Amino acid sequence: MGKINFVLKRLFSYIIPINIHKQKSSVSKNLEITWTNGELVLDSKNTNYSYGSLQRILRKGLDSIGFKTILKMEHIIVLGVAGGSVIKTLTEEIKFKGRITGVEIDPEIIKIANSYFNLDKISNLEIVIDDAFEFVLKTKNKYDLIIIDIFQDTTMPNFLFEEFFQNRTCFLLKDKGIILFNTMCLSDKDNLRNKKYLENVNTELYTARTIPRVEEHNELIILEKK
Repeated sequence: MGKINFVLKRLFSYIIPINIHKQKSSVSKNLEITWTNGELVLDSKNTNYSYGSLQRILRKGLDSIGFKTILKMEHIIVLGVAGGSVIKTLTEEIKFKGRITGVEIDPEIIKIANSYFNLDKISNLEIVIDDAFEFVLKTKNKYDLIIIDIFQDTTMPNFLFEEFFQNRTCFLLKDKGIILFNTMCLSDKDNLRNKKYLENVNTELYTARTIPRVEEHNELIILEKK
């Protein structure tokens, strides 16, 4: 009976989204698991948090970097795990076998990711419950790829765009390392914020490029260490 219900919900989700779980979180506020167009997605009140459009956005960034390039990497860090869709892309589609560290401030969202998306079954993944800013300050490791995907519903914390955080994440890159930064642009103010971030890049040490308007409101920023 359970399997039949699973199939029916998935089929009906092509007609109308079917919510199967709602939960409050002190950090992320409202969290929902919904069947949409045949796939299970994690949403906050106003935006997609994992899978669905977000997975397509970050996959486009990874594709731009190059799957072959990623396969040669040793250690990737994801700042902002949520349901772990980008981690699933790395491990299931790209077949990345190196180390992945996921940093997530909200323990409740990780419980959901483990229950609905089997994140805890990924053997090369280590989850750290911590504030991304604090973790970036403390870590002694260097990384081949830093994925920044941090949102509070439709807003982004200001620290992500501060020069100190930008310099610190760049410092944590190995030679030829890459930063993939997912940003949301809903206003002219957001566009100016991104422009300033790019202007602060040290072009003698890093190349910077963007993939604008991915899924309408997202802009991906890619920094590569020369």
